Amino acid sequence: MKYRRSVLSAAIVTCLGFATHAHAQDTPAQDSTAQETAPQQQPTTELETITVTGIRASLQQALQTKRDANAVVEALSAEDLGEFPNTNVAEAMTQIPGVTIDRRFGQGERVSIDGTDPSLNLTFLDGHPVAQSIWLFGEQPNRGFDQTQIAAEIIGRLEVYKSSEARLPEGSLGGTVFMHTRKPLDLDANSITGTLGFNYNDQAGKVKPSVSALYSWKNPEETFGFVVAAQHYEEQVDRQGVEIFGYVPASMFPNAAGVDPNAQVPNFVNAAWFQQTRKRDSITATLQFRPSDAWEFNLNALYIKEDFANYNQSTYNFLTTRPESVDQLTPGGNGIVTGGHSGPDSLVFYDNNVRASEPVTKGLDLQGAYYGDGWKLSGQIGQSKSDNDLKQWFIEPVFTGGFSWDINNGIRYDDPVAAGNPANWRAEGFMGNHGIVNTETEDTYGQLDFSIDFDSVFNQLLFGVRRHEHNENLLSNVYGIPPVGDLSQVGTLGFVDHTGFGPSHGRPVQVGRDNVINWVNNGPPNFANPDAGTFFNGTFDFTQTNSSAYTQLNFSSDRWRGNVGLRYVRAEIESTGFNLGGDAPSLPVQPQWRVSHQNDNSYVLPSLNAAFYVTDDFLLRFAAAKVVAWAPYNQMAPTTFLNDTTLLGSGGNPDLGAYESANYNLSAEWYFADEALLAASLFYKDIDNFIETDAGIERQFNSLSDDPDPELFEEFVAQGLCTADGFCNYAITRPRNAGNGKIKGVNLSYQQPFADTGFGITANYTFADGETAAGNDLPYQSRNQYNLSPYYEKGPFSARVTYGWRSEYLAGGFVAGAPPVSVDEYADLGASLGWKFSEQVQLNFDAQNLLDEEYFQYFEEKFQPANRYSTGRRYQVSLQLRF
Repeated sequence: MKYRRSVLSAAIVTCLGFATHAHAQDTPAQDSTAQETAPQQQPTTELETITVTGIRASLQQALQTKRDANAVVEALSAEDLGEFPNTNVAEAMTQIPGVTIDRRFGQGERVSIDGTDPSLNLTFLDGHPVAQSIWLFGEQPNRGFDQTQIAAEIIGRLEVYKSSEARLPEGSLGGTVFMHTRKPLDLDANSITGTLGFNYNDQAGKVKPSVSALYSWKNPEETFGFVVAAQHYEEQVDRQGVEIFGYVPASMFPNAAGVDPNAQVPNFVNAAWFQQTRKRDSITATLQFRPSDAWEFNLNALYIKEDFANYNQSTYNFLTTRPESVDQLTPGGNGIVTGGHSGPDSLVFYDNNVRASEPVTKGLDLQGAYYGDGWKLSGQIGQSKSDNDLKQWFIEPVFTGGFSWDINNGIRYDDPVAAGNPANWRAEGFMGNHGIVNTETEDTYGQLDFSIDFDSVFNQLLFGVRRHEHNENLLSNVYGIPPVGDLSQVGTLGFVDHTGFGPSHGRPVQVGRDNVINWVNNGPPNFANPDAGTFFNGTFDFTQTNSSAYTQLNFSSDRWRGNVGLRYVRAEIESTGFNLGGDAPSLPVQPQWRVSHQNDNSYVLPSLNAAFYVTDDFLLRFAAAKVVAWAPYNQMAPTTFLNDTTLLGSGGNPDLGAYESANYNLSAEWYFADEALLAASLFYKDIDNFIETDAGIERQFNSLSDDPDPELFEEFVAQGLCTADGFCNYAITRPRNAGNGKIKGVNLSYQQPFADTGFGITANYTFADGETAAGNDLPYQSRNQYNLSPYYEKGPFSARVTYGWRSEYLAGGFVAGAPPVSVDEYADLGASLGWKFSEQVQLNFDAQNLLDEEYFQYFEEKFQPANRYSTGRRYQVSLQLRF
């Protein structure tokens, strides 16, 4: 059992003791947020019966949720989700203090909360997890929720719990997101809402449709009802840019004189073009049955089908394949070579990746509750499944010829005419392959809760149990095709321009996705002999079963309210993968290579939330909690992949301990006028077992020792890298528990409408400062971040501008194997305009990324660029109907 007596425990005991001396009187505000987040534990709130009719009303509703909560909570209402310029829930959440998103493809996907990696923050829909499958070929499963999966139209409201309570599910380090769908008994009978819209990306130059509808019905007695919501969404994604995959020292190029041999040379300069039409079809259905004041049942069904098919093209040099052909290097400042030239024997590679990806998610959830006289019994049970068969058709023809290159502008060919001839792009010992990745995810859960009300300072006791089993299965295969052919045989679509790279620059011709698919399929792929390395390194099974129990005591007095509680969690983790032990990777699988590992631990998680009304409008909060979170699934699989010729390797680590953190929050909130707030919140997270990925020396068997001609192995022995019995020291990259990590910071927020002028503003600022025990930066943590959103709403017209800015941050958290690069500061400007023709009809116009911001990644310093991407401005026009 893992439990540490600390200042956290002492603080909880002290505050609990102080609260017991308070007088038992009515609480100034009720914790309606807590009731709605866990409906199986509290009587149903009336929050959702509020009719939201505009920006000010939605802000007031979210503000009331924050004010009434016992914990540190931020909220968004249904109108917030619709009034902000956004296409998914993650983008709307950027207006919450401390919430940031990464825009690697222009859209928001996963959220970082108060400086924590997105993979360490869980999201729940109606109190339960939603299974999700990876959509990008080469990516790995992760715990962070991909918000592009959920349509904003189906969400009634959303809360972010920044401080924990014992009743809340474990697994989040930075914060927990709760999304709630709409309930039929809270809506008018026969109510219909719908939206018809169009999305346009100016870089892609394409218009895509979007349509959604919701119908709700209930009987006159309001004891039974149902609501059905459906949505179809499309958007064209277009990402263009320059990528640099890595740097090597200038000393590797013997024919390039006059350059410091230690200067860093970009080994790959790539012109990259990613094209995708994202599609999402979703439907949710809810049946609500309330036969009496004592009984209530909710049955929720969810179906989501997405299409993430994409076409990614890359044209790049690879200098170290023929280093002697590099005859010129152009030195720049700071020890970086910024350009050069390669002679007529040099190679340029043209990768074409056509990918099919259709994640399908299904879920069924049942909730029931019985309300007795001063007590309540409730339960929840359900299952969520997701699967996706990702497929990639890949070709890589090569051009042989001279070229010059520049770190900012890519490649220029010495002979553009030759480079523009498809017949000169040929197979160079390799033409391509066909990859298939099968991924399946399943969440099965059940929960039982009981609450008793008291007429005293401690006014409610809650306790319950929960069991959640998560299964993750990944199967990877790559099948080769014959290394023959050229682009004239494959077929091309002519020349194409891409962010300044024309035929004489980065891309000579465009092949086209259909030509790539046909060429690979007609290869044909060698399905009888899959690539062994891909299979062994990309196949694993993972099961985690969390069994938990909690008890929580809510208290309130004249000016005090809050809760204190304890949660016990038993985590049983079983992971299965392959460990070759130094043997050469080959199929079929040898029984001794398949290994399973059990990693079981228990955790005791105390928590305290206390709120004190200094005056009726000025509120102080304090929260302390022990929380636990786990690494991404692939990092905990017992896999090892070795390169016997370089003595390098990579793999997972089934012995990883969980992240354990003592979290503290202290906030002051001044509700100085109607719908107005000025607030400041301090947060501090003291993290144990922080996980970093680095290389360590491991003793592994080298299969080269068994070769008939073990010349290379004998050289390793002579150098002291190996011993005669066949074992060598490998530098193996794995995730490892690397000691402590700390995060401290502050949130500032301000919100106010200006009397009856129609004008108002919301604004927030977050400072976050964190590092590991080794002094390394934390992934996805910006030191400074702010959002500013003035609005106008009067009569039929409404307008809103949103501006968000975040400072640079380290990337590579939720994408396993991502390079250790940083993302430069990023600004996002958006706007929304609305005109209400009547209470039933409204026309909206939204715009995003109006600054056409560049997504710039760099290695240790900005003068050593990694990737530069542009994704274009995004526009949406929609017609909303309400009946």
